[in-house]
Amino acid sequence: MKTEIPTEHHEQAMTVQWFRRSWPGVIIFAIPNGGVRDIRTATKLKIEGVMRGVPDLFIPEWRLWVEMKRIKGGVLSDDQKSFIKYLKSVNYEVIVATGAENAKLQISAFVNQMKENNDQRN
Repeated sequence: MKTEIPTEHHEQAMTVQWFRRSWPGVIIFAIPNGGVRDIRTATKLKIEGVMRGVPDLFIPEWRLWVEMKRIKGGVLSDDQKSFIKYLKSVNYEVIVATGAENAKLQISAFVNQMKENNDQRN
């Protein structure tokens, strides 16, 4: 029997639900760049500023972007690689997570590192 791999949508939804329970005062939001659109809608969104490669989630308070991928089969596109490189060059943090569990681990590690850095300053 073959186990079905959860979709990126499912993994992202699980991550956002967990995040909002874990840090209720910290905003996380999605960047809806993906999906199939008709040419008219795609053109309209491009004119409005939609860009290829923008990570899926953003946490402004922490200057943290999160790119979600499926547990298996998810790979970064060239546009995503370029955008991540740009974000890092302007001092944003970026996590590429393969599934919700991996996202939880990486985000938790990021928070722990922030706490350590703050403790060292005080």
